[in-house]
Amino acid sequence: MGVSIAAAIAEATAKLKTQGVTAPRLEASLLLEHAIKRDRTFIIAHSEVELSPEQSQAFERFLARRADGEPLQYITGHQEFFKLDFEVTPDVLIPRPETELIVETILDLFPPATPFRFADVGTGSGCIAISILCEREQAHATAIDQSARALEVARRNAARHQVTERLRVAESDLFTSLRREEVFDAIVSNPPYIPEGEVATLQREVQREPSAALAGGRDGLDVIRRLLNDALPQLKAGGYLIFEFGINQDRAILELVNRDVWELVEIRKDLQQIPRMIILRNASC
Repeated sequence: MGVSIAAAIAEATAKLKTQGVTAPRLEASLLLEHAIKRDRTFIIAHSEVELSPEQSQAFERFLARRADGEPLQYITGHQEFFKLDFEVTPDVLIPRPETELIVETILDLFPPATPFRFADVGTGSGCIAISILCEREQAHATAIDQSARALEVARRNAARHQVTERLRVAESDLFTSLRREEVFDAIVSNPPYIPEGEVATLQREVQREPSAALAGGRDGLDVIRRLLNDALPQLKAGGYLIFEFGINQDRAILELVNRDVWELVEIRKDLQQIPRMIILRNASC
């Protein structure tokens, strides 16, 4: 006799809880949905249905991976970001809610009918660039990443959300492979900003994400320093540089900003009221 959906979720919840998973029942349900290829509504309405042997085996495999510390999103292969569903793989950073602030900021700066071009540096899954393109039909983007495998994920997400014609991908370490004459109205980025000495203290799930997308050097600001220096020639006069940063890094970043060439527009806070993102304007002549 097989195990019912309700019993499978209950057993999985207990197992994940012992492994320190913070939302064990929710994650057990999501893993089961993925295993049996059914949505939440089916799970709730048919809790008495018994799993087939194949479904039970698939669920056990997914459960073992999650208990071992693999992120849920890498197991299910997707993550929601700014109203859209994105493919994610171990080659890309998992999109997070606080990064949606970058998308919201661009939408504030560029009204719907405004044509503009922007670059997304360290695009990963492409979630920032693609979300903006889906909201602004007059926009065009260049998605930059030094990882060819990450760019393949971004390409698939662009095709999935039908913005391929307005998205160019560029394999590059920041702007090194771009033409000098290629300039943008805005440059956005969620750069690596974790101090390298703190990476080992992160949650085990986070440590499974690409280290190049997490560690930002001794103080976490190596890539941010490069952005502040290298973005300027790629920006039009009056163009914006917008990037995310870590907790308690706002003061250090302000000290790095050259006020002769950058105008500080705003530092925005996330939903927890933590300074999370900076908006700078190219004020050079």
